[in-house]
Amino acid sequence: MSEGTVTRERHDPAAGARWRSGYAAGQTIQRVRPAEDAGYLPNPHRGTATFQRFSGDALNPGLDWSEHGPIEFKPFDGNYSIPRYPNSTVSYCRWVWAVLEPKKNQFRWEIIDGALKAARARGQTVQMRIQPYVHDDMPKWYWALGGKELPPPPKPAQADGSHFAPLAAPVLRDPDHNDPKYLKHFGAILRAFGKRYDGHPDLESFDMAYGGGCGEGGGNSTPATARKLIDVYLRSFKQTPLVSMLGTHGCRHASKQARVGWRADCFGDLNPRGSGQVPDGLNWNHMYDYYPAQVHECGLSERWKTAPVTLETCWTVGFWAKHGWNVDWILAQGLKYHTTIFMPKSCFIPEEWREKVDAFDRRLGYRFVLRQAMLPLEAKPGARIAFNLWIENVGVAPLYRTYRLAFRFRQGKTSANAPVKADPRAWLPGDALVSGSVTLPKFLKRGEVKVDLGLIETKTGTARVLFANTPRRDDRWLPLTKMDVV
Repeated sequence: MSEGTVTRERHDPAAGARWRSGYAAGQTIQRVRPAEDAGYLPNPHRGTATFQRFSGDALNPGLDWSEHGPIEFKPFDGNYSIPRYPNSTVSYCRWVWAVLEPKKNQFRWEIIDGALKAARARGQTVQMRIQPYVHDDMPKWYWALGGKELPPPPKPAQADGSHFAPLAAPVLRDPDHNDPKYLKHFGAILRAFGKRYDGHPDLESFDMAYGGGCGEGGGNSTPATARKLIDVYLRSFKQTPLVSMLGTHGCRHASKQARVGWRADCFGDLNPRGSGQVPDGLNWNHMYDYYPAQVHECGLSERWKTAPVTLETCWTVGFWAKHGWNVDWILAQGLKYHTTIFMPKSCFIPEEWREKVDAFDRRLGYRFVLRQAMLPLEAKPGARIAFNLWIENVGVAPLYRTYRLAFRFRQGKTSANAPVKADPRAWLPGDALVSGSVTLPKFLKRGEVKVDLGLIETKTGTARVLFANTPRRDDRWLPLTKMDVV
């Protein structure tokens, strides 16, 4: 089979020449090499998340944030922009148990429905967590039913710098997570949530929080208690992605499941304080002493290949800048972990670091560049046409959701999709070579047909995931080329 390369003229309508005029008479195939787009792509399931709010909402003031999720949702005014913050297609919200279940078996699902609706209006999906408590805010009805309480904890040790002063007031009433009542009642809200929302298209993922303040450390849960609560999650959420809390007993149990990702909640911590016990800079901190060890010990080094990684900032990026932490090293570590979603608490990104954070954002998760497509120059309606595609994932992780790769053939006002036998979830960072054949639609008439490429939703056939190429259409399809229908 003879072949030819695409000339500049066929991409330039102003040239006046017919699209195929650059090919010699004996050529039968064409190569298409669209330009790479190096800018931001509003793609789903990846990138920088907003926190307790949505795209277009004002940022938290200064270096502060709230652990309490939104319960009221203002109408969307059409403004997606977030000054001093990366654009976002993911929101992260978490609520304390008492807010979602103020009375036993009376669930405030309107809060969750409102969050999912608000996110959809802004082109976002929502990561969620139910926090058992943050401070002294366990459900009052739980204590009334006889929930067991632990004695007040001792003050945090800081002799070697291995623990930080608490960010907020200490818990006044700490539940015993190993109490059968806790397992019963906290497990009940997880089951109820899963029954109502598992598989919801706007629910990005659900944290496997089961104990401790903010649901992050597991509290006093024994490994046996942690396993029981994690198993509640696994039985209740069969479709929605689950994310375990790194380093907990529950994480070690959940890590046996390839579908469960992980998250770290103090990413970036380079606290240098030796507290007079060790030299400053040689003390314990999360980035050196916790995350590398826990990723290894929990068996998660390769988990990014099958499930997503989420990193939440320790304090905020502005806090890092205020204390002179090495942002280049921190962000490089984040890419090393093959992170898909970064959550810097909806607090401002310092202007001097904005380009670095934006570059980090563009590498998060998947980013598919079509390097080359090979197609016939012409074919008859109903004929099988061969294709070869070279797609490079220049991100650091795969796409974990199910989408289909498809060609679209457009002639006049009529179009048809031709799905390809390929699984984009298998496109790890690096090259993906896809080849095969599809059928040219029978309805096509003699003349030209326009050919697009897209990553489509399986149910609707709508293109959702953008290729990092230009030009692209408003409907998220990548315009490839033309073919002659003969």
